[in-house]
Amino acid sequence: MGNFLGGKVIAVTGAGRGIGRAVALACAAEGAQVVVNDYGVSIEGGEPSSEVAEAVVKEIEAAGGAAVAVADDVSTMAGGQRIVDTALEHYGRLDGVVCVAGILRERMLFNMTEEEWDPVVATHLKGTFTVFRAASAAMRKQGSGTLIGFTSGNHQGSVAQANYASAKGGIISLVRSAALGLHKYGVTANCVAPVARTRMSANVPMELKEIGEPEDVAALVVYLLSDRAREEKITGQVYTIAGPKIAVWAQPRELRAGYAEGAWTPEKIADFLPGTVGTDPMPMLAQLDAMAKAAAKGQRPNA
Repeated sequence: MGNFLGGKVIAVTGAGRGIGRAVALACAAEGAQVVVNDYGVSIEGGEPSSEVAEAVVKEIEAAGGAAVAVADDVSTMAGGQRIVDTALEHYGRLDGVVCVAGILRERMLFNMTEEEWDPVVATHLKGTFTVFRAASAAMRKQGSGTLIGFTSGNHQGSVAQANYASAKGGIISLVRSAALGLHKYGVTANCVAPVARTRMSANVPMELKEIGEPEDVAALVVYLLSDRAREEKITGQVYTIAGPKIAVWAQPRELRAGYAEGAWTPEKIADFLPGTVGTDPMPMLAQLDAMAKAAAKGQRPNA
């Protein structure tokens, strides 16, 4: 076992399987005491079970680490609070939370139902908020802490996952808001957009040229939770990790602007906007065209 997170207490949601499990195990292996949260549902949203969280706790304990399981639903305020309360009751503090929990309901926008929209947004976006909200209150009192949200490259948009993409985009804005609001209290907030082989990525209808393992993602998360990252004042960032590649996403910023003389009219905008302000092309649209051409040739698209 290492000591990169020695003495720290870390809570991880969605920690029963996949990336969440890898993060929980990596944190424990680097000396952290871990709160393992998993509601135990399938990616399609089946009946919950606490067994998956308990199994990870047993793995950690077998390796000589310390962990406790919490099988609560992060989409409820009570569930998010219970995760934080469990850390405080068992270990007396909370140094980091990592919100990995997520589900999918894939459907084209024009066919998507409320029953397919609500649980995805509730689990991903609200589930990050409930934990961040409870954790930030404790971290503010401590004067230190780290919040880590999980987004996806799909925050750029998605053909058949408008619910998922919306939630993941919201998580980025939540992380940036947390970074701004908690900066003066010594609390950092960052976001990870992983590309790794998991139950979710197995359903991606294309060959991913850049993809890694959950353990790659866990290594980045451990770093972001560490004092090394805090010393570098890393906050408000979005990082992708895909096997050997680590990338940082740009901060939102104004691209181009133009100014009118006098009041705008629709006609004036029609003459002015295309040539002066223009557009910022969507990379995903170009990717869609390439995928369509590959499919027409009977090939599996690359991304």
